[in-house]
Amino acid sequence: MSTNPRLTRTPSNIAAGLHDRLPNRGPGHLDRLYRLYSPWLTARIRRRFGWDAEDVVQEAWLWIIPMSDTTDIRHPKALLLKVASNIAITRARLTRRRTELLIEATPGFAHSHAADQAHVLMMQEVVLSLPQPLRDVFVLSRVGGLSNSQIAEQLGLSPKTVEWRMTKALAMCAAQLRR
Repeated sequence: MSTNPRLTRTPSNIAAGLHDRLPNRGPGHLDRLYRLYSPWLTARIRRRFGWDAEDVVQEAWLWIIPMSDTTDIRHPKALLLKVASNIAITRARLTRRRTELLIEATPGFAHSHAADQAHVLMMQEVVLSLPQPLRDVFVLSRVGGLSNSQIAEQLGLSPKTVEWRMTKALAMCAAQLRR
């Protein structure tokens, strides 16, 4: 009896998604899923969202664990990608809103003149386009007036990391403003 090579469970077929369904019960089920799909999922999330991919993937697995006990996961890659994408989108929305509130709450950031308002809006867009870790350091430094050591203490980072993030944030802002 010949077997169809597309239905044989080989690592290449599994990676290609040709044999996407794995039995949900049994010892090591989630460990197998994690080893198979975690690198792929991390790469997809990093490519799509560009930040915190490892954290998003870990949180996605935390959402999947309770489901795996009661639900037959027919397409684990699709489920993982959907859950991770939703988590990343939610994080982006929360980050954007938190930054907007921080900018609004900071005295002196908003100006009353029309020309100044246009400049402020442009700067807000540039700041909001920064990745969250860089944006946090930038806002605390330039808007909040904190020193690198104060920022490091507040964010639980080393002063060198704060300095690196600030340098990177300034470079990204300068590049955006040159466009």
